[in-house]
Amino acid sequence: MLAALLGLVVVVRANGAALEVDAEWMSEIIEHRMTVWEVPSLFMNTLGGGLFGVFVVPLVIILVLVLIKRPWAAGYYLGATVLSAVGVQLLKQVFGRARPEDILVTSDFGSFPSGHVANAATMAVCLAIIFPRLWVVLAGAVYTIVMLLSRTYLGAHWLTDTIGGLLLGAGVAIVLWAPVAAKLDGERALAARRRLERQRKRQKTLTS
Repeated sequence: MLAALLGLVVVVRANGAALEVDAEWMSEIIEHRMTVWEVPSLFMNTLGGGLFGVFVVPLVIILVLVLIKRPWAAGYYLGATVLSAVGVQLLKQVFGRARPEDILVTSDFGSFPSGHVANAATMAVCLAIIFPRLWVVLAGAVYTIVMLLSRTYLGAHWLTDTIGGLLLGAGVAIVLWAPVAAKLDGERALAARRRLERQRKRQKTLTS
């Protein structure tokens, strides 16, 4: 489904049908720009890209997963992050779409798709799969949407660039999940048993 939606975005964008929507969205963004929104948008720009977003954040997440004895989860997240980043760069090379003229930050080549949003969506879906909790799902969704809005607010991307990045990032995470789902489930069950054992030991210590 996500692959089909991404394909639709690619086809529509390639045929120029998305240009009107993108132009109208960007016009509204520029018209309603306020200084108060620039600080959080610039923060998201740093958080989701560059050395910090591409290397530091993923490495911290992978390290935490390894430390809590979730090696399959760490490998899954690493693979999804790398494949998503590669997919973004390949599509940028293929389409070579120019970025909006009213851009407020320095960015690399190619506007389609958004690497920041793809990275955010990959992280959100991966963590929701690794830690299937409602608050994790909601936090990931909010983070991805805020990243999407911040990219268009800064003029770094057109609206369809961010939608394409979202579909690509989420799609990669879901596709890679399929072959390792059983391993992740087993690892999660083992972690739950370990937590239960620790709780029982603490209870025995308190009652002894």
